[in-house]
Amino acid sequence: MHIDFHKYHGTGNDFIMINGMEDLSIREYLTEDKINHICHRRFGIGADGLIILAPDSESDFYMVYYNSDGRISSMCGNGSRCAVKYAHSLAYIKDSCTFNAIDGLHKGIVSANSISVLMSDVSQVNQSNGDYVMDTGSPHYVTFLEDVDTIDIINDAHKIRYSETYKNDGINVNFVKRANDHIQVRTYERGVEDETYSCGTGVVASAIASKIGDSNSESSVDIRTLGGHLNVSFEHTKGIYKNIWLTGPAVKVFKGQLKFE
Repeated sequence: MHIDFHKYHGTGNDFIMINGMEDLSIREYLTEDKINHICHRRFGIGADGLIILAPDSESDFYMVYYNSDGRISSMCGNGSRCAVKYAHSLAYIKDSCTFNAIDGLHKGIVSANSISVLMSDVSQVNQSNGDYVMDTGSPHYVTFLEDVDTIDIINDAHKIRYSETYKNDGINVNFVKRANDHIQVRTYERGVEDETYSCGTGVVASAIASKIGDSNSESSVDIRTLGGHLNVSFEHTKGIYKNIWLTGPAVKVFKGQLKFE
C-alpha cells in the first residue's frame, strides 16, 4: 500500500500530514504500531505526531491527531494550525474554516504569514504548590522560573509528569520565564515523552497563567519557544478565558510517499 504524505511544522513542532478525506480506509490501516514507526526519528520519517484530515458532517474537516507513540491524543494547537494550512493547500478550505477535533469545533484563519486557530474556552485554573494546572484542549502544568535555559528539562518534568498525581493519565509540563514584553516557554509533552520545540496548547496555558491576577479583560501575549514565536490573545470574564486565538507560522517542509510491503 502507498500513502502520500506531507511534512509540516509549526514553530518546530513537526507533523506528518495525511489526506484521508476521500479514502476512509487510511485510518484503519494506520495502526498504533505503524504510526509509532513512521514518527520514529531513527527508523521512520520522524515527527512529534501524525495528523489525518477526515470528512466531517459538522465542519470542513475533522483533525485526527496521534502522538508519536501512535496513540490518539488530545487537542494539538500547533498541529491544528498545520492542519488548517494543509487543508488550504489541498483547496478543501478558503481563507477561513471550521474544523472538528477531539475537544470539539474550532475556527481557523489563513493569512499571508500565519495561521490562527480559535481554541477551546478555559473555565477552570487550579493551583498546585504555587504552580498552575489547566486544560486548554490538553492538560497542562505551568511553573514559572527565573531561568529556563539551564534547566534539566527531562529530569525536572519527569518529577511532575510521573508523580503520583499525574503518572496514570500524564500531563504536559511547561517551564516559563517572564520578560518585559514576552514570555519564554519550554514544554515537555506526554505521549512524545520529550521536550518539543513548541507546543500550542502549552503556550496557551502559559499565556493564561502569566495573566492571572491581571485586571484587564483582554490580553495579548507574545511567546518565544525553541522553535520560534507565537501569539496568544484572549478575553477574561468572571474566571472564564474565552475567544482564545493561537497565532503563528505553519510551514510545509517536504512531501513523500509511505510504502508498506
